[in-house]
This record gives sequence, C-alpha cells and structure tokens, in this order.
Amino acid sequence: MSVLSKLKGASRQELWGLCKQFIKFGLVGVSNTAISLGIYYLFLWINDAWYIVGHMLGFIVSVLNAYYWNHKYVFDRRGPGHTRRLVKTFVSYGLTFLLSTGLVFAMVEWLGIPKAIPPIISLLVTIPLNFLLNKFWTFR
Repeated sequence: MSVLSKLKGASRQELWGLCKQFIKFGLVGVSNTAISLGIYYLFLWINDAWYIVGHMLGFIVSVLNAYYWNHKYVFDRRGPGHTRRLVKTFVSYGLTFLLSTGLVFAMVEWLGIPKAIPPIISLLVTIPLNFLLNKFWTFR
C-alpha cells in the first residue's frame, strides 16, 4: 500500500496524529541539524578543506541523536527490536546522507556555492524523505 493511498483513507484524527508526529520529528530534526551543522562548521573553522569529513562526522553523531529521540519520543517504540531499529535508522539516514553529500559536493564543486550554505539547502530534500523512511519503514 502506498503512502498516498494510506493518506487518502485516513480519518481526520489519523491525519492530525500524523501531523503531530511530523512536528515532533521536526523538533528532533532541529537538534540533529544543530549537531550536524555544529560539527560541520567546526571542521570548516579548523580547515575548510575538511568540509566533507565534517559533514560525515556530523552525520554519524546526529543519527545517533535522531535514533535516541525518535525511538523514545516521536515513534515511541520500546521493547524488542532495538538493534534492528538502530540499523534501520542508520540505513534510512545513510541513504539520505549519500544524497545530501552528493548535493553538498555538487553545490560546492560544480555550482560554486559557498561551503557554508549547501548543507542547509540539502535539508529541504532530506527532512521529508527521512520522515517517510522512519515512519513507514524504521519505526512502523
């Protein structure tokens, strides 16, 4: 069953629950973004040639943060399956990380956008995609 067909048949209460869940996911995402960008900008400050290393380390730390809060607060999935959900979290965020890294690289190297801006632009694509992957695969 596709995401759109699930939404079409959803009640008003189910849609409101989904909206609340997306808002919670967004709040967790703000902390993930702060962590990831903080590490990224720290690496830019140390040596701007290391921007991809900072991007990668920021990803790892922010995914661990995302798993913790999504597990406990957003999707409230306690009990067995902890390791499996952690692996799925890294796979979900890993896919969007690869997409984000490609976007950051392309914007910096091919489009000449200053290195401080592309990680923020890539969030417009990766946040909704991460929500869908986590909602319908990782924590379903």
